[in-house]
Amino acid sequence: MMRFCVHPSTLHGEVVIPGSKSHTIRALVFGLLADGESVIRSPLDSSDTRACLAMVKNLGAAVEEKEDFWRVRGVGGRVEAPADVVDVGNSGTSLYIGLGVASLAEGYTVFTGDHQIRSRPAAPLLRSLADLGAFAVSTRGNGMPPIIMKGRLRGGKTSLEAHTSQYLSSLLVAAPLAAGDAEITVPLLNEAPYVEMTLAWQKKLGIDFSADGLRRFEIKGNQRYRRFDESIPADFSSATFFLVAAAVTGSELVLRGLDYTDTQGDKKVVGILQQMGAEIDVGERHITVRGGALRGGVFDLNDIPDALPALSVAACFADGETRLVNVPQARLKETDRISVMRDELAKMGADVAELPDGLVIRGSDLSGASVDGHGDHRVVMALAVAGLAAKGVTEITTAESVAVTFPGFEGLLRTAGADITTLK
Repeated sequence: MMRFCVHPSTLHGEVVIPGSKSHTIRALVFGLLADGESVIRSPLDSSDTRACLAMVKNLGAAVEEKEDFWRVRGVGGRVEAPADVVDVGNSGTSLYIGLGVASLAEGYTVFTGDHQIRSRPAAPLLRSLADLGAFAVSTRGNGMPPIIMKGRLRGGKTSLEAHTSQYLSSLLVAAPLAAGDAEITVPLLNEAPYVEMTLAWQKKLGIDFSADGLRRFEIKGNQRYRRFDESIPADFSSATFFLVAAAVTGSELVLRGLDYTDTQGDKKVVGILQQMGAEIDVGERHITVRGGALRGGVFDLNDIPDALPALSVAACFADGETRLVNVPQARLKETDRISVMRDELAKMGADVAELPDGLVIRGSDLSGASVDGHGDHRVVMALAVAGLAAKGVTEITTAESVAVTFPGFEGLLRTAGADITTLK
């Protein structure tokens, strides 16, 4: 088990943010489903995207890996039942979207993953896939992996409570390739920007659908995905940790590669930090952040649950009270991030209380401590950021988990001036 050892630091200079995990996984899945060869340029190479890459290979794609692009030869909608179990590792996005993809195969597909994945709920998605004609069952009868899928998806009507947006993205990805038309109503939707990302990809790839906002969809069956050649934009979810790090350490830092016109929801972090008092300038492909005195506020994180760990750190260094609310789905990620961030920040001296759907944090000085990353990449990175602004030394366990989405996190922080080392 690896640990990060973090000392107080001031940041400076420029960092290049790696590619988006959400875009990379969607690109791999659409490359699998498309006709012909598709090219994914500047993909994120992390354990999550590697899990998705292995999954699409198991379902019939051929992938050629080059230094700066991946070429995917798709199956033209004719998904193959794999010869072995599909292990998605720690990748919830691969699991949920993969379940929809596997509903297009005639044979059986078994999905599993690590201990965190085997605790991720999928029952609402399984019910909707069954409504649309697939066979979908949890082997333990608890709605969680391992899960057995069998097609073929026929179409029809279903109502889905999308506690995570990935449920709805899964149905939207698969439905155009079903044998018949599908109608999906969505009485509950969290993380709407990620659905908009899925729809933006589908529009580019020639899919015909009608939508009443994001609450009702009509999708024609027997469609085809076009091949594509697309570059992956930088990841605002990863950038969040550097934005917050500069804000809480009073530093000036330039983040390169970010496209503010992209569909990624976590770009909303920029506006939140501005409201808290950080000075942020948005350029065409870069963002400059200057830290300073921060102030609390009330922020709705329903669209951006992945930002909760980092923003809870920002709140610790803000004057007054900060309420991070309307994000109950943060409890359904790799860990219960609401509970975990409360517990670990409290070890550093934070005045933090848990809400059913978020956190209440009152600004106070933090002190270095030994804290547990719980094997959750975003928790580990958030606690490392806290250590940059805390008094004394902070040690964070399970530092190896950052490889899930950001394998170069420590090195990139160090190039920006952070005093961070890895201990084994």
